[in-house]
Amino acid sequence: MKLNIAVLPGDGIGPEVTNQAVKALKAIASEFNHNFKFTTADVGAIAIDKHNDPLPEKTLDLCKFSDAILFGSIGHPKYDNDPSAKVRPEQGLLKLRKELGLFANIRPVKAYETLLDKSPLKKHIIQGTDISIYRELTGGIYFGEKQLSEDGNKASDLCEYSREEIERIAHLAFKAAQTRNNKVTLVDKANVLESSRLWRKVVTEIAEQYKDVTLDFLFVDNAAMQMILNPKQFDVILTENMFGDIISDEASVIGGSIGLLASASVGDKYAMFEPIHGSFPQATGKGIANPIASILSAAMLLEHFGLLTEAELVKQAVDKSLKLSISTPDINSKYDNVTTGKVGEFIEDFINNPKDTNMNFTNIHLGQSTII
Repeated sequence: MKLNIAVLPGDGIGPEVTNQAVKALKAIASEFNHNFKFTTADVGAIAIDKHNDPLPEKTLDLCKFSDAILFGSIGHPKYDNDPSAKVRPEQGLLKLRKELGLFANIRPVKAYETLLDKSPLKKHIIQGTDISIYRELTGGIYFGEKQLSEDGNKASDLCEYSREEIERIAHLAFKAAQTRNNKVTLVDKANVLESSRLWRKVVTEIAEQYKDVTLDFLFVDNAAMQMILNPKQFDVILTENMFGDIISDEASVIGGSIGLLASASVGDKYAMFEPIHGSFPQATGKGIANPIASILSAAMLLEHFGLLTEAELVKQAVDKSLKLSISTPDINSKYDNVTTGKVGEFIEDFINNPKDTNMNFTNIHLGQSTII
């Protein structure tokens, strides 16, 4: 298969982790005789610095003429700490989602057996957790009309949804449930918000088309609590933009690190793949950023194009790296010399040599992640 992939590393640790995802994809291309072409462009704070625009037209055009987008992270303290800034890195990501029509964000949440002790939650609570969160991405309060009074003392943000916006992501969630455990949980705030009542009405109607899928409902505050008390009860979670943002970040504690969570943002024509973590500027250049989420995002890219065997090989490489503690410090207390790059090199080597399981541990932890 031939794919043109736009690579948008972004800010902070974005370039470091994205480089490891590209390594994995290049290894897959070599192993399976695919042709993947990678073209890099600026987005976020670095794009503001270089072009005075968080999403330059050149970057947007590249994305529109690519088969897929591999995204890193955006954000910088100089903008985070300045609420008066008119141009912000996040505007680039929001505009990208809107321009490309990326209306559905899909975030898998899995409790890895080898990392159960890394989670702040008890092992018996999280063991076996496997959730897929479907978050609506281009509507709601993030994109609604925003107002600030002239005296700066009153502000408002409009949360608005249409039937069409709800229907299109609801169908994706129900179809996903049919390939999993046949359960969809709608997370809303229908006891208070009119927009949530529309969500509940429309999703209930759509459920009639999927008789094999069970639909239930949770208010977002209860859902946040249940995510901690009993995450295994969830299969597919369907929710609106802001609730999905919060719930999926909360879910990151299940796996023990936000550095493990990948995501896909898809629309009718375009698809983008990115880790859910931020730019973590304090870790930039230190080699401590966990690249697993970015690498698993690359696996989701492969799945999107039907390359299921290839995606499974990437996941196997990730599983092996976790079992051998070839991981960054956020989840690895056994070795102190495993950097972002070494994790990427190990996964690259495993993809190129998947049948060789006799690991040379000394070389791995000396920096030569070689399979022999």
